[in-house]
Amino acid sequence: MVFKSNLLCKIIGFIHLINNQLYKSKYLTIFKRLGSHSVIALIALIVIGGSTRVMEAGLACPDWPLCYGSFLPFNHMNLRVFLEWFHRLDAFLVGILILFKFALSIIWKNEIPNWLPKTYSLLLFLVIVQGSFGALTVINLLDSYTVTGHLLIAFLLLITTISINQNLENDYIEEPLIWWKLLLFFPLLLTLIQSFIGVRLSSTWSAHICLSFNKQCLILNTHKLFAFPIAFSILLIIATAINKRSLLNENWKYLSALILLLFSQIALGVLSLKTNLSEPIFIIGHQLNASLFIAILTTLVFRNPFTKKGLNHSLNSQMVGINS
Repeated sequence: MVFKSNLLCKIIGFIHLINNQLYKSKYLTIFKRLGSHSVIALIALIVIGGSTRVMEAGLACPDWPLCYGSFLPFNHMNLRVFLEWFHRLDAFLVGILILFKFALSIIWKNEIPNWLPKTYSLLLFLVIVQGSFGALTVINLLDSYTVTGHLLIAFLLLITTISINQNLENDYIEEPLIWWKLLLFFPLLLTLIQSFIGVRLSSTWSAHICLSFNKQCLILNTHKLFAFPIAFSILLIIATAINKRSLLNENWKYLSALILLLFSQIALGVLSLKTNLSEPIFIIGHQLNASLFIAILTTLVFRNPFTKKGLNHSLNSQMVGINS
């Protein structure tokens, strides 16, 4: 009788675990989908912001948050006004999306991991800071440091969002691989620095001054110099993955994308300089590549290549208990 009672308790606990895990997975699936949309929206926001800067449309709307005193300035609409207006609209929609995720995390806090509402509160704080920097770029008439800070917060938003997505996938981590994460973090940090130098380069007109008058070339030369350690670190990552075949098998799609982005980024940078920065398509493509580069590196940093699903792991543990 005692044996039957213990077995019945384990079976009931097993059924309860299944129901509980499936119940929670429904909510986590929603957050994963919203997170994927957020990543796409943030990359689009960064690229549109870069396009606005390249097309010198940062002050096309002289007021903030409205544009010429209205939500949709039909009477003043042209390409530059449209770029600045659409950039603000996209930023507003991203903010609403993140606010929506934060609200859901509060409502469903008992059904999701404890860290999720806290992380979404950080994400919401970054959105508020980002909006403040957006206002300051207009008020301070595109001050270089303000524009650079604006991009910094955008990249922090992107990195934080991707880290949340990957942590939602990593329900159970078999092997953290800290050395692999550190190896990936180095080019991520260098790419962020490279991007900030690029913003300083464009917002201070240093590139045009250097190419036209051969003066103030320090920022441009530094920007070009940073391409070498980034390229070397990416090649080192590829070589390491090839040497440890399991890493290559689990991450080959991301690593292939990194190689493709590395060579296309170098090509776009060379073309931008060869055309004296007169072709916006090359500069905008350069910005898009940098955003994708950061997104993929961040995914690899927070992605565990040997992840096991938490549901399977928990079920297996319960099965062992029942069998014993």
